Parts: sequence; structure tokens; C-alpha cells
Amino acid sequence: MKLQQPVLSLLIALAPLVLACSQDQGNVPAQSQRTEPAAGATTVKPVPAAAGGTSASHVVTLTAAGTAPSTTWPRFHGPRGDNISDDTGLLSAWPEDGPELIWKAEGIGNGFASVTIADGRIFTAGNVADQLLVSALDMDGKILWQTPNGAAWKKNYPGARGTPTLDGDRVYHLGASGDLACLKAADGTVLWSINILEKFGSQPPEWGLSESVLIDGDRVVCTPGGTQTCIVALDKRTGETVWQSDSADGDGPSYGTPQLAEWEGMRIILNMTAKALVGVDADSGKLLFRYPHETAYDVNASMPIFHDGKVFISTGYGSGSELIGLKKEGDGITAEQLWENKDLDNHHGGVILYQGFLYGSNYRGKWICLDWNTGETKYSENGIGKGSATLAEGMLYTYSERKKVGLVPAVPTAHDPVSSFTIPSEEREQSWAHPVVADGRLYLRHGNLLFAYDVRGK
Repeated sequence: MKLQQPVLSLLIALAPLVLACSQDQGNVPAQSQRTEPAAGATTVKPVPAAAGGTSASHVVTLTAAGTAPSTTWPRFHGPRGDNISDDTGLLSAWPEDGPELIWKAEGIGNGFASVTIADGRIFTAGNVADQLLVSALDMDGKILWQTPNGAAWKKNYPGARGTPTLDGDRVYHLGASGDLACLKAADGTVLWSINILEKFGSQPPEWGLSESVLIDGDRVVCTPGGTQTCIVALDKRTGETVWQSDSADGDGPSYGTPQLAEWEGMRIILNMTAKALVGVDADSGKLLFRYPHETAYDVNASMPIFHDGKVFISTGYGSGSELIGLKKEGDGITAEQLWENKDLDNHHGGVILYQGFLYGSNYRGKWICLDWNTGETKYSENGIGKGSATLAEGMLYTYSERKKVGLVPAVPTAHDPVSSFTIPSEEREQSWAHPVVADGRLYLRHGNLLFAYDVRGK
């Protein structure tokens, strides 16, 4: 993504002013709303939205600026982490050229981060010049504020990865190089920040950290990995360490996002390391188990799926999928394979469990459905090609890495798109950001652009 020179110059010139800029109301000094950072925090100044470079292109205005939606999507893959929207009354088919485009926003920076939504605001992250910026937009797609969170990831596949996590009046974001920041949702003021890789003596994986952090009560949970620890919990108000697990055989971090499971009176944090599935006691940080699962290039990217004492994991490059059964033994857990399936080797587009079946694309671009209980392949079909998906009202919203979008009934008998279209984007990188359906809208991120479509039934 190349930022136009006038916009870049304006961003640089305005950064020291510490403004939170609303494009609807003009420039408002951030000091009028900010609180002092926690002691020892690294102060990072919000960057105002640049006039002319971060505006939304409005096609249809359906919601007044600042109006809160009736539903929220506060974390990666939604409030439960299952990637299933609670929306109802949605379109069962789209016009030939796709659903109605409400707006297109630009200026969010280059990246693959998805969006989170709460209290009438949309949050995401992207590279702008040499910085990674966390962005807040109103429901009309206008950028309200942008705050740096470390340096831009410019190595393999440049761009932001992790999706911001919302919790009350705060936003948490983990950058590709390990910078974890807690920001005020209102204006982007930095309340505290640390680098988890430096603090816990680890290194980023080859393609940068992609984790979207988990909020568990008063704690923010993340996975620095390495020889000193595996998963850690920090006080979400201060960033201080609450607990850190033992190292999982020295495993480095991979690209997955943690999930919280409650089972047999235990609360378990599940996540993938570079070489295994691990489970950690959510209250004490005790490492409960490590189940080896190795794949090419150490790319364990998909979030584990927990259901009824079992954990599903899937990775690309032919590694495939496994269902792992957990067994409680004293104050520990043993994990053993229940089934394995090589057809579904999900790269990083995610897998969805719905009504006893698993849906996702494999590394070669086929869309696969597996039976949760048996691992049997129910179908393997082309669809729109390799990509990511979300689910709402019994329909898969599939999004290929080449900008194509599909609407597919989530049934195990066939993968039969009823509608499809291609987003009008000239961005060159892959469209890897996961789609979101919330409050009758379909949000699709591609590079520096964010599209909002009306998918409500008419």
C-alpha cells in the first residue's frame, strides 16, 4: 500500500499535536478527554485522521454517525470466539453484483487485521508508512482517531495482523513485533504498553505475531512462547504480570488466537504454539498439557475449537485436522487423538463448527465439510477458492484471498453458493482479513480499504 504524499506529510506534521480528530466535528484536542497513563507506561501519541486521506466514500447512508449498533463483535471471531453472528433477518440471496454497498473507507493502512465493533465504533489496525496504527471509525466509515502501536511489520507479507480486542472503554492490540497496547476507546490515548517478546525473552515467528489477545475477567491473555514461558496473563488495567505458565518445551509462538474453555470445573486457555496445542489453567497459569502438532514452517494459525471435552485443530501444508479428546487426571489433563483427517488442512482462514459439522477451506483451495464426531469428509468442493469465512443465520459468508465473496448454505450435503460477487478493490495483496457480519452489515477488509455492505432482508 502506498500512501499519497500529501496524506503522509499531513500525518507526520500532525502527530506531535496529540489530537483526536473527528472528521464530522473538526479537530478536538485529545487532552480534553485523556487520562494519565499508568506509571511506567510508554506514552504513544494518537495520530489524527488526515483530511482527504482517511475519509469514507459513501454510497448509501443508513446509520447516523455515532449510532450504536444493536449487536457487538468485540473480539476476533465474535463474542464467543465461535465466528457465528447472532444476526437474523438477513438476505438469503444477493443481487448479481452483490449486496448494496453502504460505504468504502480508506486510510486504515495496509494489513490483514479484521474488525471489531462496539458502542457505535469500528476498530482495526494497519501499516501507515513506518508505523502500525490502530484505527477507530464511526458507523459511517469515517476515521475518528489513529494511534501508533510500534513499528510497521515490513518483512514477509507486510501489514498488520492481530485484530483489536474491545473491553468496556478500552481497546487492546498486539502488534506483529510483540507490542501490546491498551488504549482508550474514546480517543486512542495510550494507557499502558509493553513488548511481550522483550519482557518474556522470546522471538517473533517468521511472519510476525498474528494473535488477537483474549480478555478473561481482569486479565489480558497472550502467547509470547519461548524458553521462559508459553502463555501469560497480564492485569488489563496496568499491564503487570498476573501469572506466566511454564514453557511448553521451549516452543516459540505461532499465529493462533487463544480460546477459553470451561469443562469439568476447570477454566482452560487453549492455543497453538509453533509445534503443539497447549492448555493452561486460566486461574493459576499452570501448564496442563502439551499435545504435539507440527506443520511446515511452524504455521499453526487457526484458533482451536473446543466442544464437549474435545478440541479441534487444523493446519495447512498437508498437515490436516485432528480432534483431540481431553481427560482430567487429578489436577492435570491428558490429551489423545480421536480422529485425523488430511482433507481439511486449513491454512489461516479459520474453521467453523455449526450443528455438528466443521466448515473451512483447505490449503489447496477446496471448501471442506467434516463430521465433528467421526472426522468423515462430507464434501470437498471448489466454491469461490481458498479463503476465510464467517457464519450468520445458517449461511456461510466466504471470502477468497482473491477478493471474491460467496453466500453458501451451511449444510453437510453440498457446498453450493447461492450468490457471489467480487469486491471493487484495486489493492494488490491477498484479501486475508476474516469477514464479519454484525447488525445487518457485512464488513470486508482488503489492504487499506474497508467495505460495509447491507445484507439485511428487504
